[in-house]
Amino acid sequence: MASGKQEIAKTAANEVLLVTSGDLRQSANRVCWPAQRDMEEKLTAAFAQKGYKLVRAHPYNQAEKHGFIWSQRMGMDVFERIHPRAKLVFATAAWQYSHHVLPGLRNHQGPILTVANWSGQWPGLVGLLNLNGSLIKAGKHFSSIWSKDFADPYFTKALDQWLHKGTITHDLSHVHALNRSKLPAASAKLGAQLAANLRARRAIMGVFDEGCMGMYNAIIDDELMNPAGIFKERLSQSALVARMRTVSDAEAKAVYEWLVKKGVKFALGKDSADELTLDQVLEQCKMYIAALRIAREFGCDAIGIQYQQGLKDMAPASDLAEGMLNNAERPPVLAEGGKEELYAGGPLPHFNEVDECAGVDALITNKCWSALGLDPSTTLHDVRWGEHYRGKSANGSGKSGGGSDNIDAFVWLLQISGAAPANHFVGGYASATSERQPAMYFPLGGGTLKGIGKPGEIVWSRVFVEGGALHADIGRGTVISLPATETERRWREVTTQWPIVHTILHGVSQNQMMARHRANHVNVAYAPSAAVADKALATKAAMMAELGLRVHLCGVAQ
Repeated sequence: MASGKQEIAKTAANEVLLVTSGDLRQSANRVCWPAQRDMEEKLTAAFAQKGYKLVRAHPYNQAEKHGFIWSQRMGMDVFERIHPRAKLVFATAAWQYSHHVLPGLRNHQGPILTVANWSGQWPGLVGLLNLNGSLIKAGKHFSSIWSKDFADPYFTKALDQWLHKGTITHDLSHVHALNRSKLPAASAKLGAQLAANLRARRAIMGVFDEGCMGMYNAIIDDELMNPAGIFKERLSQSALVARMRTVSDAEAKAVYEWLVKKGVKFALGKDSADELTLDQVLEQCKMYIAALRIAREFGCDAIGIQYQQGLKDMAPASDLAEGMLNNAERPPVLAEGGKEELYAGGPLPHFNEVDECAGVDALITNKCWSALGLDPSTTLHDVRWGEHYRGKSANGSGKSGGGSDNIDAFVWLLQISGAAPANHFVGGYASATSERQPAMYFPLGGGTLKGIGKPGEIVWSRVFVEGGALHADIGRGTVISLPATETERRWREVTTQWPIVHTILHGVSQNQMMARHRANHVNVAYAPSAAVADKALATKAAMMAELGLRVHLCGVAQ
């Protein structure tokens, strides 16, 4: 670690410095390092072909067995040794904590390029999108690019542009500012009324500790949120653990038995170190009950559980509880010592990893979908990875959610760590499984809620902060069914314990999505038909605009 101001050497004209950030959990850093090393070798070769030398700004750590920056302090110390005007590349092949490098990047004066490998493995794409969203919120100019092998024409052309001009220009022609005057009259009226209702009876988002995994882009200042009628109740993960201790074993067992009766299959074992045990699941059921009771106590309309430092060392993963909270049909929970069922008849929206942007989105979605008589079950997903698929769909489910269409399109794989609602799965609870979370991320285990996204029409969206204002991107998509062999192949490319959604985004290409998206997360809600999805999108856009968000239609024409 640096102990004071050091003399900074200038880089040569053909030198570019490389930094990378990793996880706070060293177990994850060690597992992910081989993929990072391989990516850096390919990236170094790509720069060499252009006549540039890519130089690591911080060394491989022999003791820790990886070369990631793993804390904010370490990142600050690394940047003390970097010339402020050097050409700088941030490159990642793994999930990373953006705040490890954000202080240094915010103050850097030279051109910045963020890079990730096109792989779903750990995943670098998710880490890249989080850092990009954080830099955009911070108002810091940067360029970004991604590649599978760092030799494709799209990458090499972009790299040329950055090396010679210090910036990369991507095609963003799919993005259009919402023209409220062109919204259908009924949708505009309903959206405005729902916005007025929210301002009249303001909503509370319960935040169980802010700033999960350094996701600066996922934090909304009160001054931006409050004018929309949304306020925070700042809660503590320690309070959640304390309330879990007041939940009886019988209450937890009742939730577990409800899930088993619905058909959820738990992959139970005996070795808690790397297998899912019944004790872990029952603790997750206690968390589900405790979260609902705390939410009611504080009058919350949505909640977000961080489940990171602290809670990960005290309780099994929160994802099973989160998936239940987000579903319209879920195990009933009574108030402590009473007979009142808490939040009966629908979900208590949960924003995973306490992503407040997703929380605002989930609140608005819940009100719009409920007003339209639609299933309000919603969730966020990571924009994890994707590939072009050409072939038959499964069960006659093509681009329109029915028929026997062949598929010839880029298909995204959206995925979140078990927090998706069962209503989003093929077969619902009856086809869902629960498997132990990966030990490198979740030392105390806990089960997921795993399933395959059901075919159908969706509205996708993302709330984000840019230029000191709240914005929202919103678009349409179709979830498709792929053959079982293709689904399994794709699952092996990502995290097999987590649910997946095969998604075609309408009017948005692979590179357009990567260039524009302001976060690692995207919100998803279903509609029963394309026409209804269009109506829901228009209503949601109208409500967001009325609340003061700057709405952008992505791939959607007005």
